[in-house]
Amino acid sequence: MTSNTISSRKTDHPIDSLFTRRWSPRSFMEKTVPDELLMRLFEAARWAPSAYNHQPWRFIVMRTQEERERIFPCISEFNLAWCKKAPVLVMIISEKNRDGEPNHSHAFDTGAAWSHFALAAVMEGLITHPMTGFDFEQARKILQIPNSYEIQALVAVGYQGSADALPEPLRAREQPNSRRPVEDSIYSGSFGKKFS
Repeated sequence: MTSNTISSRKTDHPIDSLFTRRWSPRSFMEKTVPDELLMRLFEAARWAPSAYNHQPWRFIVMRTQEERERIFPCISEFNLAWCKKAPVLVMIISEKNRDGEPNHSHAFDTGAAWSHFALAAVMEGLITHPMTGFDFEQARKILQIPNSYEIQALVAVGYQGSADALPEPLRAREQPNSRRPVEDSIYSGSFGKKFS
């Protein structure tokens, strides 16, 4: 991570730089991620909070070239142009029911696990890029995902490469983006009432 990357993201309030250092680059080095390093990301995800400690998240990890190529046909052309170099692809899914009843927070809880995973990646010198630009039903068939699980996202994981390695149209986009002002996301007491 370059200092320019960190300095280009300005916060409205003081927070740890870990949060602003996390972004979603598309350029990956074709360099293997050691299993012990990868397991630290899953260990961080493991400790995410969940309703009733149900832990609805599951991760399907594709590390070998053969495993990754099996999922390529369902990935959009745009995403495949950059993610095919990533050494690891992870399909994040969530169990929709708990004890035979709908679990209304399965996606929320799994999002918390994903956030832990992504922040742990930053701490370990890795990058992640989640995507939903793929055929969910085709992916379900290829990966044999039961209907009792909902597909949330496919995440590319690895080491950051040079922007020059990307196809020309993507090079200019290979930089962290900003966020709307924090106050624009917060209401006071009821929907639409400005927070102050």
